[in-house]
Amino acid sequence: MSALAARFADGRLHLQHGPIDCIVEAFGAPEEVEAACAQVTARFADILPTLVRELPALRRPVGNTVPLLQGPVARRMADAVWPHRAVYITPMAAVAGAVADELLAALVAGRALDRAYVNDGGDIAFHLAPGHELRAGIFAEGLDGMARLTHDRPVRGIATSGRGGRSFSRGIADSATVLAATAAAADAAATMIANAVSIDHPAIERRPAVELDPDSDLGEIPVTVAVGPLPTDAIAAALDRGAAEARRLRLCGLIDGAALSLAGHWRIESGRIEGGGTAIAETRSA
Repeated sequence: MSALAARFADGRLHLQHGPIDCIVEAFGAPEEVEAACAQVTARFADILPTLVRELPALRRPVGNTVPLLQGPVARRMADAVWPHRAVYITPMAAVAGAVADELLAALVAGRALDRAYVNDGGDIAFHLAPGHELRAGIFAEGLDGMARLTHDRPVRGIATSGRGGRSFSRGIADSATVLAATAAAADAAATMIANAVSIDHPAIERRPAVELDPDSDLGEIPVTVAVGPLPTDAIAAALDRGAAEARRLRLCGLIDGAALSLAGHWRIESGRIEGGGTAIAETRSA
């Protein structure tokens, strides 16, 4: 299947190729926006084929040596997971965020844009010129909160992980939304935090990832397939573990903040976030 590009009536650009499905939007002078959209469309065609060529290496867990990868998206993936190499993690934990980062770089290169974002299935890379801001809606069961992102904040990426998402999770979080310097860094950290939202309980069913998908990069590692009703103390214990991991990553300088949700309960590891889940809800000038 070839890469597809189409414009919505509201001007947003839709890019789709195999499992990659992105929404792109840019704000600025019309000629700058059109040029930016042409640039990112041209760049998009090669993203998936280049990743596929290195897929075996991208599915291997990161060890004590930096993975030798060639493609720019693959290198972004490896850089994002490298700080987490003490546990089992593969570059695939950052694939969606890394794709968003790469496409955003193509979108803004040489262009004078006020604001822009690339949303790859909920993992978002964004650009803000001085004096502009973006608001990201925090979603779990609805619009549960908002993160206000400004040019002077060290955040250019948002990502969400958790049970029921596009990838398997070892934890039981409904969502773990992370703000970080890049979308790839947020993606990797969201995976770590979502995995940490975990307890042992008879209501939780787990199975080896390979039984669900023979090509999974998690192999025989058990992943969550179902979560039944949990008592309040079990929910609190699981969220506390996730919050502790989010706090550790924030104190290490790897994330700016995180919002975790499970069964209608929340933990916020940042004074600048209210909610959990991710979607672009509004953009405006400051």
